[in-house]
Amino acid sequence: MARNKFDIDESMDSPFNFNHLFKTGKYLKKHLKEMIIAFLIGVAGMVLALLVPQFIKYAVDNLMVPGSDKYFELIIIGVIVTVLLAASIALFRYRELAMNRMGNEIIHDIRRDLFVHLQKLSFQYYDSRPNGKILVRVINYVNNVSEVLSNGILNLILEIINLIFMLIFMLITSWELTLLALAGIPIIITVILIFKPIQRKGWQSHSNKQSNMTAYLSESLDGIKITQAFTREEENAAIYDKLNEMTRDKWVEVQSATAAVWVSVDMVNRVTGTLIYVGGALWFAPAVSFGTILAMAGYASRFWQPILNLSNLYNSFITAVAYLERIFETMNEPVSVDDKENAYDLPAITGEVKFDNVTFAYEKQINILENVNFTVSPGQNIALVGPTGAGKTTVVNLISRFYDLSGGAVLIDGHNIADVTLQSLRSQMGIMMQDSFIFSGTILDNIRYGKLDATFEDVVAAAKTVYAHDYIMGQEKGYDTEIGERGGGLSAGEKQLISFARTLISDPKILILDEATSSIDIKTEKLLQKGLQELLKGRTSFIVAHRLSTIQHCDKIMYISEKGIAESGTHQELLKLKGKYYDLYSAQKPVTVEV
Repeated sequence: MARNKFDIDESMDSPFNFNHLFKTGKYLKKHLKEMIIAFLIGVAGMVLALLVPQFIKYAVDNLMVPGSDKYFELIIIGVIVTVLLAASIALFRYRELAMNRMGNEIIHDIRRDLFVHLQKLSFQYYDSRPNGKILVRVINYVNNVSEVLSNGILNLILEIINLIFMLIFMLITSWELTLLALAGIPIIITVILIFKPIQRKGWQSHSNKQSNMTAYLSESLDGIKITQAFTREEENAAIYDKLNEMTRDKWVEVQSATAAVWVSVDMVNRVTGTLIYVGGALWFAPAVSFGTILAMAGYASRFWQPILNLSNLYNSFITAVAYLERIFETMNEPVSVDDKENAYDLPAITGEVKFDNVTFAYEKQINILENVNFTVSPGQNIALVGPTGAGKTTVVNLISRFYDLSGGAVLIDGHNIADVTLQSLRSQMGIMMQDSFIFSGTILDNIRYGKLDATFEDVVAAAKTVYAHDYIMGQEKGYDTEIGERGGGLSAGEKQLISFARTLISDPKILILDEATSSIDIKTEKLLQKGLQELLKGRTSFIVAHRLSTIQHCDKIMYISEKGIAESGTHQELLKLKGKYYDLYSAQKPVTVEV
């Protein structure tokens, strides 16, 4: 059962944790030199901008007095102010571009690590959650944290330094007016303490709704043919609309809290600015000059901007942490099926397979197989039959170690597959699953997917063996024919033929065919059987089949039922037993009707 359905929010009740930001250190470390340079450039631009009010103060108090004729000095001051402003803008722009470039590199690194880790996770991980909720982490969430990981951290430091420098300049200019400018700080701190927890929970909830919406979208697109076949368009649109509305409502809710903080800071900024003008003109005059009032007004307006920026940065950090929690949750997801610390490469095998007291459960305490024992000699062809859900596919998945056992051991040529590397194990197997998944690209690319160094002649030979060659050559571009995503435009049988060729091209020692011919018509199946009889020679093969006509010539047939092997033998031996296999065969045997 899926742990996270599209209509169930993921639980994120952990407290705000800056450790999630610290975990990003490995991504920032490689850009440390760039960050230091950007930091120094930012400080330089900041200092240049803070010098501007001082020059304005000097010009107003000393050069713009009645009877003064220092026009040249005024022009020089004007040029200096212009150069300072232009230089500070240029430095800030350069820093912004450098940090944006670094942010994109961080996105690349995180997304790469996520993708690499996702490829290592076992089938069990994907069995328990919708693909859409995985996709939203790799794409949306990584995009959303990039700004914080690049500009955000640096801007946080720069804004704090900016506040310190600005406070120093303000105190030097007029400590009395500085006290007036700082009068609104308690109000801003109170507002931030009230609204920031609301914002964090709001962004977490918004990301949940966005994840739910993406999960449903992904599922709907995958099942679009079924939707249209059962005319479910209106019902599905209503479900999506509801999810979309919930996402929108959460976004509006969070933005309302954000706006409350911004409005509070803006109001305090305007009030303190007024206090400086009024206080400078009425209370402290003539001790405070008009130039000092102008300079302090300039500093005061700028003083609240870093505070507002810090408030927004804090909000960005809150949002980013909500996303980072999910990103690192995925990265920290344990790889349940992985190489052991001392795993060794499985040497070239002959194909002996042994199940030694194997027990397996997808969910704890609900065993699918219990104490299963059997040995298959090299080159034997084994058919697995039985009712749906009995464990036939489970058996072949355990041979490939797609899941780890609950108990016992699976041995190949005497090697416990839990002790060897996955690459050396699976590279010696040919596996064709129930879902004949076809990737976008050419037919040639799809067949060569099973062996990247295969020559064109190898591809053709594999296609001829499974009788796919004539079908392929009947296409307009033959092997270079483009196929859509998930094999769009191909019939189920055509997908299986291409999948067959892909499975066989690596010349495996162990061949696993899970319902390999279920979508192939009878005529094609008869041709395919001829090729398979040749192909199966010298290979250990496991064939899962519901259509019993395809497995009658196998060396052994195992009837899987009641958490184990209920019956085992050749086709004729099992018919003589008149047990479960006999009943199954009798149910499928064509009935001759006299007319």
